[in-house]
Amino acid sequence: MTDLPDDNTVSATQHALGELAAARADASALDTLANSEVLLPAPEATEDTDPQAVTLPVFEQEDGAQLVPVFTTPDRMHQALPQIHRYHRVPLGALAEGWPSDELSLAIDAGAPEAVTLTGGGVRTLLTHSAG
Repeated sequence: MTDLPDDNTVSATQHALGELAAARADASALDTLANSEVLLPAPEATEDTDPQAVTLPVFEQEDGAQLVPVFTTPDRMHQALPQIHRYHRVPLGALAEGWPSDELSLAIDAGAPEAVTLTGGGVRTLLTHSAG
């Protein structure tokens, strides 16, 4: 685990999520989100686990859709995934840059009022905002 983002950064990210969740996706909200850091749940460490290795945690929904959850705070992560206690703090733009498949969606703050789920194409669109 690493240091947490400061409250102002988290607040700005959550505000941007709220704008997107309410279908008010403006360039400012997308830019804020694209340049934010999120918490990526990590499996429990074992002796042969590299603590710096980042593996996307893929969850399959009942309809067969696959998604990767990320969170803005440890509290939000714990509410959605109480069994997970470890995470990596990663730039959302870096996740978008290495996104593996259009079949894989990204869920940001699942279970929260501002939760947003992006398709694989939506994740790639986010990358264009992090680069600009």
